[in-house]
Amino acid sequence: MIVLDIETSGLNPEENGIWQIGAFEIGNPDNYFLEEGRIDDDDKIGEGALLVTGKSRENLLDKTKQSQKELLIKFFEWCKNTEIKNCLCQNPQFDLGFITLKARKYGLEVPFHHRAFDLHSIAQVKYYQIKKKFLFKEDHSGMSLPHTLEFCGMKDERRHVEGDKIDVKGKEHNALEDCKLTGECFSRIIYGKNLFDEFKKFEIPGYLRK
Repeated sequence: MIVLDIETSGLNPEENGIWQIGAFEIGNPDNYFLEEGRIDDDDKIGEGALLVTGKSRENLLDKTKQSQKELLIKFFEWCKNTEIKNCLCQNPQFDLGFITLKARKYGLEVPFHHRAFDLHSIAQVKYYQIKKKFLFKEDHSGMSLPHTLEFCGMKDERRHVEGDKIDVKGKEHNALEDCKLTGECFSRIIYGKNLFDEFKKFEIPGYLRK
């Protein structure tokens, strides 16, 4: 299974571009992918995307970097050597929506299956099994990645942006690092065990232990 995360220049796949892709195999974490490219000249750039990643407009449009198309080609080639060709993401409609639209733009064939595993949904089901209720925030699901991390006994050490302002200081977002957070939560929820040594400092809650 391919754990996937992308970093983009905004939230709209029809207007913004992909500049970083991170992925690894859940059953073989040493097999990972992390590459950056430049977005297309006609892709828009949102201020929030720059703040959360610590990048500049010049960095996202850097002509010395591979193109967005070349970035996708490299990622698709890496995917061909994975065993299970389903993706695991936090809200896969975002990541796969971007990748599918860009692949169509460049005439590329997506090498993985259209069905994906959604960490958000997996965490909500486990939360319900334990708490006998779903986690909601006002009129929608409250199981964001920070809440999933908290549920799994971990701390979100990443930077958070609200609108065009940093509201929580922390590490700049990185696609592979976010993949690791997703994979670690999945491992704790499904298998009740730690996946990456770097997260051993966070104790697995008793309700997730097997």
